Amino acid sequence: MTDRASIFIDGEAGTTGLGIRERLLAVPGVALRSLPEADRKNPEARRAIMGEVDLVVLCLPDAAARESAALVASLGARAPRLVDASTAHRVDPAWVYGFPELEPGQAARIAAAPRVANPGCYPTGAIALLRPLVDAGLIAPGHPVSINAVSGYSGGGKALIAEHESGAAPVFELYALGLEHKHLPEIQVYAGLSHRPIFAPAVGHYRQGMLVSIPLHLDTLPGRPTAAALHEALAARYDGQALVRVLPPTGDGKLEPQALNDTDLLELRVYANEAHRQAVLVARLDNLGKGASGAAVQCIGLMLGLTPRQPAREAAHA
Repeated sequence: MTDRASIFIDGEAGTTGLGIRERLLAVPGVALRSLPEADRKNPEARRAIMGEVDLVVLCLPDAAARESAALVASLGARAPRLVDASTAHRVDPAWVYGFPELEPGQAARIAAAPRVANPGCYPTGAIALLRPLVDAGLIAPGHPVSINAVSGYSGGGKALIAEHESGAAPVFELYALGLEHKHLPEIQVYAGLSHRPIFAPAVGHYRQGMLVSIPLHLDTLPGRPTAAALHEALAARYDGQALVRVLPPTGDGKLEPQALNDTDLLELRVYANEAHRQAVLVARLDNLGKGASGAAVQCIGLMLGLTPRQPAREAAHA
């Protein structure tokens, strides 16, 4: 590798691609390569530039991401390393899942991987909450899990962004009520669940910011744990992690989704009513940060040995 790592973002004009590009411009030791707009859909031009760089980031719809991955594979020994921000390869065993905090050793696996699948925004929150508790035996793999979430509209693609910014969209909307959301497979696999969870996402009329919540009846869990035991298990898993913070519940019992906007942070909390033996696990993140572009740049940094990008700003934990 040269002194400056060369990176090509295939699909750099989209929301995630623009976010990755902006972040990489602030990282020392990176040289970004681009194609003229007229060549961005030309397979030969894309294949040529892919053969000249150290790493390619795919910010494309699933089918196009598979086609680009095939272009890279066709380069043989000249193939660059890959980070795919689409859903196409997230549960493919030939790809490493790009959540460095998933479990001990995951960051090292990402650093050594030729192909990394960037996590989805909703799965980042859900898996971060569930996986440590499953690993600790506090949630059984077969437990019937329900996940509720709300995101800003920027995570929904160009059509949804245009609908909200034109004033045509509702203030709040549940969606994917057919229970076939494309993030479900990765949530089940990487949370360590043996049964498919119920996932009910929603979109709000604000640009970015996300809450993911998981309600629990404590007496249905192995050993009937307290909320403090859940908090301690989460805190132990993420101890020393720069971007994941396990915090006490807010004093007023409220949590809004936008406090981490423009950062790459992820906050986890356990809210509970011990008298009723009920709890709600809550993750807060920027769906464009740790939920998309920030996560990709974190993986790129590991893969290329770059200085990690620090969170854009500290957020008030209120």
